[in-house]
Amino acid sequence: MRLKTLLERKLRVFDFDDTLASSNSRIHVTLASGKKVTMTPAEYASYFPKRKEGDKFDYSEFKELIEPKAIPQVVKVMKNMIKAAGERYVMVLTARSGSYKPIKNFMKTLGLNVKIITLGSGDPWDKRDWIGRQIEKNKFDDVEFFDDSRKNIKAVEMLKDKYPHIKLRTHHIKYSPKYRGK
Repeated sequence: MRLKTLLERKLRVFDFDDTLASSNSRIHVTLASGKKVTMTPAEYASYFPKRKEGDKFDYSEFKELIEPKAIPQVVKVMKNMIKAAGERYVMVLTARSGSYKPIKNFMKTLGLNVKIITLGSGDPWDKRDWIGRQIEKNKFDDVEFFDDSRKNIKAVEMLKDKYPHIKLRTHHIKYSPKYRGK
């Protein structure tokens, strides 16, 4: 059994905002009604699936990291996964767009050199679809996903039906100082 576990192809995927780190980056929204609001990443994750046609989003603060702070409990898990035996791919999958370099540089300050994927979409289905493509393309048989958004967790858990032969575990992260039970 131990040899089988070592031979599995493992994918470990971590969300960035409010999972690995918190920051003061905000999304500015002009609602279809004309009202302007500013949202944290957590508020945006809850609002995005309920967005209205005509809402306009300004993600300019997400091209940089404003006062990022690591979430030590999750960073420790990532470091342990990188050190663990076996064939394991550990990466960051973020809804942010255009922020590859700031996230990469921040991760390096934590002693982590991992692949960064910037989706440019807050749609939970896009994270699910990206992970599904990785399972098919790279023949992963053991996947773990870490995210602070229940919507993202639920979307990724739907992959269990499509890929019943793989181990798929999700972890709802609640360590961020901005976590509000979402």
